[in-house]
Amino acid sequence: MKIAIVTDSTAYIPKNVREQLEIEMIPLNVIFGTESYQEEIELTIEEFYEKVRHSTELPKTSQPAIGLFEQTYRKLKDKGYEAVISIHLSSGISGTYQASRTAADMVEGITVYSYDSEISCMAQGFYVIEAAQMAKQGKKVFEILARLDEIKNSMVAYFMVDDLSHLQRGGRLSGAQALIGSLLQVKPILHFENTKIVPFEKIRTQKKALKRILELFDEDANTGVLIVASVIHANRPETAEQIKNQIQENYPNVEISISYFGPVIGTHLGEGALGLVWYKK
Repeated sequence: MKIAIVTDSTAYIPKNVREQLEIEMIPLNVIFGTESYQEEIELTIEEFYEKVRHSTELPKTSQPAIGLFEQTYRKLKDKGYEAVISIHLSSGISGTYQASRTAADMVEGITVYSYDSEISCMAQGFYVIEAAQMAKQGKKVFEILARLDEIKNSMVAYFMVDDLSHLQRGGRLSGAQALIGSLLQVKPILHFENTKIVPFEKIRTQKKALKRILELFDEDANTGVLIVASVIHANRPETAEQIKNQIQENYPNVEISISYFGPVIGTHLGEGALGLVWYKK
């Protein structure tokens, strides 16, 4: 069976990797005033932060239109694909996954399996890359979906932001949580729980928060199993590089990369956010 792999732009998989693995990407949108941009296509991460600095109001985001999903699935059917595994960012923070499911029912002649990664960014990207590699190896749909569930059982992601008001304004964190964080000047470590972003631990400084994330990482990495990890940053390349180098030096069993919080996720986290994600290979 010929299986296509589809994802959305918030997986932030480099274009060359998408092309090599034949991954279809459906973009979400970032809106500045009356102007809407498809992230990763019409708006790069560099252009996004430049626009934010010169904008009087914060941008908004929107999920892809259902028609864009339908069009993509039809195109894949016409290319001879018999099934699609469509992997998307967490249903708790976006309607993208639901749009995929709705469009799946509108296209005949191809079976679409929509998959809720329950997370975003390179954590979501890891699911997509493994699925695409398996599809190329000729694995069956049920084998790929079983592997995705297996990854989900070991996937861990922690991140921290400079300013909680971005998450609160976008409805991704409750006003009370953001207000308490701002009043106490804490830098909470955040994570995904039941598809939503929630505080994991409240910590006073960013330095201590990063130290704590690395301690949590150490608990898994010290077991010696092969781990795939990524440092994710919102315009903090030097810090990301330092963390990557530190992990590389200390853990020969860890395959580590650097990724980024792109325009859509960057809108909700704000510049300066940092994260670390990993799973057991």
